[in-house]
Amino acid sequence: MTVFSLHALGFPEVYAGDRPIKLNLRKALALLIYLAEARGAVAREVLAALLWPETSAETARARLRRLLHRIELALGREVFEADRASVRWSAAVEMTIYTHLFEGACDRGAFEEACAIYRDDFLAGFALDDCPAFDDWAFFRREALRGRLMHALERLVQDKNAAGDHFAATAYAARLAELDPLSEVYGRYLIRSLLLSGDRSAAERHHAALTQRLREELGIAPEAETEALMSPATELHAVPTTRYVKGAGVHLAYQTYGSGPLDILVMPGFVSHVERAWESPASRTFLASLMKLGRLIVFDRRGIGLSDRVGSAPGIDVTAEDIDTVLRAADSRRVVLFGASECGPACIKFAVDEPRRVAGLILFGALAKGCWSEDYPHALRASQYDAWSRQLVAQWGGPVGIETFAPSLAGDPRARAWWAGLLRAASSPGGISAVLEAFRDADVRHLLAQIAVPTLVLHRRGDQAVRIAAGRDIASRISGAEFVELDGNDHWFFAGDQQPVLEAIARFIKGSIL
Repeated sequence: MTVFSLHALGFPEVYAGDRPIKLNLRKALALLIYLAEARGAVAREVLAALLWPETSAETARARLRRLLHRIELALGREVFEADRASVRWSAAVEMTIYTHLFEGACDRGAFEEACAIYRDDFLAGFALDDCPAFDDWAFFRREALRGRLMHALERLVQDKNAAGDHFAATAYAARLAELDPLSEVYGRYLIRSLLLSGDRSAAERHHAALTQRLREELGIAPEAETEALMSPATELHAVPTTRYVKGAGVHLAYQTYGSGPLDILVMPGFVSHVERAWESPASRTFLASLMKLGRLIVFDRRGIGLSDRVGSAPGIDVTAEDIDTVLRAADSRRVVLFGASECGPACIKFAVDEPRRVAGLILFGALAKGCWSEDYPHALRASQYDAWSRQLVAQWGGPVGIETFAPSLAGDPRARAWWAGLLRAASSPGGISAVLEAFRDADVRHLLAQIAVPTLVLHRRGDQAVRIAAGRDIASRISGAEFVELDGNDHWFFAGDQQPVLEAIARFIKGSIL
């Protein structure tokens, strides 16, 4: 049996066994790739509109029929199962699709195998100038695969350094730094791995190169943590602080810090990255302050940050299950849940389901329903939400949204660079689009009256991302909830004036819980 191979990690190539197949028409390659990625039948009208968008439906379908025939002539056999309505690869054809091999290796945790398969970005250098819908699809697919590669490389750097294989860790860290050369996090991965391997001269060269890039591209100097790496007095530890626990088939990345009579689980919003959260001076200061009140627990939801990437968005019920998984792994007995923004509903769900384990609930800048309805005027209408989501996705990879989320930090080049890097590391445009879509449809209003734990609701008066009325509404529906209205217009809890936020949290914990 002839085995056809389709390698689209790079410029697309098709092989029959070891023999390369010449397909001179770009649309033929595009059609093969799209059908292979679909993993099933695709409607003819979808394919016709995708490849001939400016042509009448009848003409486009006729061109599709001719193209299918030409492809089979080039491949030397019938490879499609087609009827009047749809087209798919024939079940009788044995296919090796390298993007699927890559994703399968990631799913199994075989990260070295995955990184060996990924030789270049999906459809690198390949485009159809007259087919914008195809190019958009390719962009989102490329970013999703690239995000999984970066996640795999981060895991390998951690694992190899922890195992003492610093030379291998250096190779993977170098690849990460090449993917995102303005990331100080990845730059530190590389410098640290080189130092652990004993190659200080190479570490100094990379430090100098990183310093120059940051100065020329962003107009900033390296952070103190980057500079401290090069100090001879700095003690390097190979054991990573991020740990993993498996729950419902997914590995979740989490960290614990400090100690105390209770735990504080922090869930920051729609994106997170347990390591990059500490790279922002403002975020680091806030989290360190919380550690004075108890042991801090942070984790990345499934599909986000350093946790396993998944094919669907984590809904509220699933995220509540992930909270349970992480708390059990951390051996948590009494926890205060701190749910900010979009993570508020999942914390509400867990507090209702597990009241004996929850000592208190803190909601910051949260809302109980994702979009507007006649009985909930506190959120964006679905059309407005979708427009905002599209804008966010279209500008993903840059510091998109920081003017809304953190006006006080919007003019800070370092904060902008950190936010852009966190977005790239936390998710891909396609992945975050699914997350935002899931939240748009969320509604936990029916759970609010069931909350039986002490609750504090915090909201800044001028919050531009979530209206303060949403916070007031939540507090009014929870029996005994305390509502604190704060000055400022930042949506991020660590942006702007942190002191009133931290003081309110301290009063709540000491007065209602301890």
